[in-house]
Amino acid sequence: MAFDSVIIGGGPAAVSAALTLRNRNKTVAIVTGGVDDIPLSRSHKITNYPGMPDISGRDMLEAMERQAAEAGAEIIRGRATSVLNMGASFGVAVGNDFSEGKTVILCTGVRPAKLFPGEKELLGKGVSYCVTCDGMLYRGRDVCLVGFTSDTEEEAGLLREMGCNVRLFTEKGAGYAIEGEKSVTGLKVGEETFPCDAVFILRSSAAPDTLLEGLEMDGAYIKVGTDLATSVPGVFAAGDCVGAPYQVAKAVGDGCVAAFSASKYLENSK
Repeated sequence: MAFDSVIIGGGPAAVSAALTLRNRNKTVAIVTGGVDDIPLSRSHKITNYPGMPDISGRDMLEAMERQAAEAGAEIIRGRATSVLNMGASFGVAVGNDFSEGKTVILCTGVRPAKLFPGEKELLGKGVSYCVTCDGMLYRGRDVCLVGFTSDTEEEAGLLREMGCNVRLFTEKGAGYAIEGEKSVTGLKVGEETFPCDAVFILRSSAAPDTLLEGLEMDGAYIKVGTDLATSVPGVFAAGDCVGAPYQVAKAVGDGCVAAFSASKYLENSK
């Protein structure tokens, strides 16, 4: 289905952008793995957001998502693994599904830890971020799954159902490195190497510059202008992914600004 805007992320910036766009009668989809994959959900109490005194992060996120859905935003469960610039629109891959947006708003949160050595070089050559997309390619073969998401165990089970021989790793900071030249040959964890034909990596959000080709970064953050437009026309960014402070109020404001800019872009593109 085609939308006026596809928003990647499910936190306050994403919901704010969705609500602002819906108020302008734009069609919107929010791609999110769910509350458990958003760091804010682990905040016991938030005391500085107006109108929601002493609310937990989980309760805030659930209330925000309900509001977005009731406003008409479509919630797409899953992790966006790539964004393809198709000229007049963008294709967003979510597992085996594909959504199209005339604009994209990136609300991916704080950038994940730096990529593992070998990850970028071997992406598509045995390194994958999508079990449902690529798992069948490795039936009967040894694969490693490095996962830090709420559905990691479920995804490991899916790989096993597909007939893969799975070795699961969930410890953060274990010193992972992916080995191989033309294709993956193993996963190094600390000083030990585990031979395998593929490494599946599950993070709550992908590093923005691995999602979309040509996206300029400013260190760990997405480079944006005052209108929160990125280096790719039609793509905007909001929230923690564009820089500190990492506060709900700032994220909500960013989401509103990005939505204004996306709406203006849509009007000018007619």
